[in-house]
Amino acid sequence: MKTISMCLMMCLATGVVRADWLQFRGPNATAVSTEAKVPGDDLKISWSADLPGRGLSAPIVVGDRVFVTCSSGPGQETLHVFCFNAADGTKRWERAMRTTGRTMTHNKTCVAANTPCSDGERVFALFSSNDLFAFDLDGNLLWLRGLTFDYPNASNSLGMSQSPVVMDGTLVVQSENDSESFVAGLDVATGRNKWKLERPKAANWTSATLWKNAVALQSSKGILAVEPATGKTVWDYSDGASTIPSSVGAGETLYAVSHGITALAPEKGAVTQLWRNEKLNPGTASPLVLGDSIYVVNGAGVLIKASIKNGDEAWKLRMKGPFSGSPVAAGKRIYIVNERGIFQVIDPEAPEGKVLKEIELKETVLTTPAVSGGAIYVRSDAKLWKLQ
Repeated sequence: MKTISMCLMMCLATGVVRADWLQFRGPNATAVSTEAKVPGDDLKISWSADLPGRGLSAPIVVGDRVFVTCSSGPGQETLHVFCFNAADGTKRWERAMRTTGRTMTHNKTCVAANTPCSDGERVFALFSSNDLFAFDLDGNLLWLRGLTFDYPNASNSLGMSQSPVVMDGTLVVQSENDSESFVAGLDVATGRNKWKLERPKAANWTSATLWKNAVALQSSKGILAVEPATGKTVWDYSDGASTIPSSVGAGETLYAVSHGITALAPEKGAVTQLWRNEKLNPGTASPLVLGDSIYVVNGAGVLIKASIKNGDEAWKLRMKGPFSGSPVAAGKRIYIVNERGIFQVIDPEAPEGKVLKEIELKETVLTTPAVSGGAIYVRSDAKLWKLQ
């Protein structure tokens, strides 16, 4: 708490207000930065830091610190959590642990596929092996869970990548698979279960969305919203959903990746369908809402802009793909990195959309960027970059 207070006082003294990027897709898993300071169009590589192993997890930012995970070793049995200084990329600390669960994954993914999250005081790092660690911001281990010991059949032969989220003192952890599929709410201070729910027995790589004080859990069956503190059902949409790209909430509407995109307005336990456009069909990337439009990247690497009011398409822009990571946004710009490491800046307000800038990172990038302090953070297996 002392560290957070000092960071806040420093920000106020320098006139800089930084919005932390605390989880996969940032604030409330919307992929849109909430801070006033946004990256400029003339982005350049500010610094890069070497990483010792693979990782599909996205970076997160807490104050002046950037956190990232990776896995190394012949069987990816060594798990790493890094903390870097946001200003210059110097390493503040590194922690290396051994896996206790299964490390099998598809060749394209790895054990460090789940993006860590933070409540501003702690960093929670979950790995595909179902190993879960909680550190304070200075790298002191607070607690750990080898979830495979508690739930031995919770595994997926292709690897798991569901990223945890934290809300109201509860860490929500998903391990959804073909066998012992579950979601649990853990006490952030101790790691003990507050609640646990069985989930559909099917492979699932989506991550939860935080929306209207609930945690929206997506699976092939649909979307279940629960209270973070108790796990009690708030509402349940049961018309099916994607198991790869995750849904996004904005305002009073949840834009579900279901039969393309389906706009939902849940209220008092009921779910109203506002509109559906089956042609807005995301590939791997999750959609984002910016202003009065929703943006979807399809499997062909085409960015589609549509109205959030009725789902009508405005334009299509072919980008340089393919894409595994999701787009993020800040101010009036959208940022995305393709698998070949080409970072692209998009102007979505141009009449037909426009790619304003490209930066060749010259590495394979399968991850989603993070935005904080007017900068963008991107990682590959080998490096973490700051673009500013």
